[in-house]
Amino acid sequence: MKTHIYEHMLRHGKISRRGVLRGATATGGLAALGGLSAGLGAGAAHADAHAALRAQILQIPGVGMGSPTDADWQRVGELCLGTTRERFEPGAFEGVELTFMGLNNQGQHNILFRGFLRSWEEYTGARINWIDLAQADYNPRLQQAIATGTVDFDVFAMGAPFEGDTAGRGLLDPMPDWVAQDIEMDDYVDYLKAPVGTWDGQTYRVSIDGDCHTLVYRNDYYENADFAEAWAAEGDGSDWAPPTTWEQVNAQSRFLAGKTDPLTGLPAHGFLDPLKYTWGGFGFYFLADRAAPYVKHSDDPAWLFDPDTMKPRINNPGWVQAIQDVMDLMQVEGAYPTDQINADPNTTAFQQFLAGTGGLIAWWGDVGSNARTSDTSVVGDVVGFSTIPGSERVYNAAAGAWENTPNEAPNNAYIGWGIYVTNRVQDDDLRRQAAWSAAAHLGGKDIALWMSAYPSGYQPYRNSQFQYEEWEAAGYDRDFIEDYLGSNLDSYNHPNAAIEPRIPGIFQYYSIAEDLLVRGLAGQYGSAQETADAIAAAWEEITDQIGRDSQIALYKASLGL
Repeated sequence: MKTHIYEHMLRHGKISRRGVLRGATATGGLAALGGLSAGLGAGAAHADAHAALRAQILQIPGVGMGSPTDADWQRVGELCLGTTRERFEPGAFEGVELTFMGLNNQGQHNILFRGFLRSWEEYTGARINWIDLAQADYNPRLQQAIATGTVDFDVFAMGAPFEGDTAGRGLLDPMPDWVAQDIEMDDYVDYLKAPVGTWDGQTYRVSIDGDCHTLVYRNDYYENADFAEAWAAEGDGSDWAPPTTWEQVNAQSRFLAGKTDPLTGLPAHGFLDPLKYTWGGFGFYFLADRAAPYVKHSDDPAWLFDPDTMKPRINNPGWVQAIQDVMDLMQVEGAYPTDQINADPNTTAFQQFLAGTGGLIAWWGDVGSNARTSDTSVVGDVVGFSTIPGSERVYNAAAGAWENTPNEAPNNAYIGWGIYVTNRVQDDDLRRQAAWSAAAHLGGKDIALWMSAYPSGYQPYRNSQFQYEEWEAAGYDRDFIEDYLGSNLDSYNHPNAAIEPRIPGIFQYYSIAEDLLVRGLAGQYGSAQETADAIAAAWEEITDQIGRDSQIALYKASLGL
């Protein structure tokens, strides 16, 4: 079938992506259009049409053609509406109003969802009201709604770490079986399959993201002959190459202070720590990047708390070393950009690194797609990717001693965003169907590919998103995409990945840690150890408030113990 014919029929509800070929009647109908030969099997024609759709959406607007616009998001949403059309008649949810809560971070997240869901609203007759939140405001807003019993949204975007606070309190609606079928959950990468998204045997989550932090670095720094010559004279004897350990990151950051950036001609810098960690709990992940290889021992699934007592490990020697690393770099003039103490993670990624400041950053994978498809990026041709650096030694919490053994522990920070439906819809079956239909549309297999390839706030989370040929056809070069996607896969599948527990209050722990860490970096505590001790004491209070015995049980369960 010609692409424009398929597109026309899809748009007008004549066919659906999955219903293109269903038996002899469908086969005959398509053959009459001249798009299907008599000898072509139904499965093959369906696969061809599906591949054509995926290729088409990846050309909207096209890699290197600038940042996508609202018109692009609407177009992608319309082209990916086939499953909705297949399951529901036009106007099926006429008169239904839903409230959707999520982020407006960097003009992404909810902003894209509006465009993706525009055609869904037009087709179904439902209407969506939006609650847009900045990243730093998300955790306080959600916790307030939970604590006061004033959940005022029907559908919302949330990460798996909050499942203890929401599903564990009975605030979510279980996923209907038809949703799991429509979104093809078997396509998820393994680490996002159950128990993630589930609670007490019930499934609650439509995944739209697979989170991990990776290292993004500037190849032009490491291909620079002047830097290489100076490193040979001033460095630690290692090769001038992208770092594989945090010790190398620190050494290279000290070395680059005072040198000139080869791309911009401005001061060169090494690693960009977001020293304004206070980001509603999300900033804690960036300290965890540094700490995980020091503290996540391969023989121990726990790295935040002791699983038998919930005693915090945040003040053990490994965590203290991570804090000390940051404090040490803060004392090196020029190691960080001016006023880095006021740089949060959005600043380091979008205003600094993508704009040409700094040589290395740890961030979620969407920095990779932004590098090549955002108007704000000047580094798309010079970036490389790897898993988070490891360390030259690891602290064994069980033995209470350092081991001088190299260690890797990629930080799978936040376990990805998902779409959840609250129990507010349970007394109205039509609203419930509408809410889950909207969630399924956003979590569809094809729209997922587009979101991972273009700036969205999300990164790959399905096995089908790792077909390199599709990305090449969209305009990415093979080396870049193998590097970018490979760093995600290596993080997801690493045997010693640092994965956080889905326990109640996890972002309460993170948020107070951010506040106290910032105080420590400002010199309000006497040392890295005192900073870590203050965080540990605050964590103990949170555990006691929530209930230590229940937290121990849930923490053990989350670790598979």
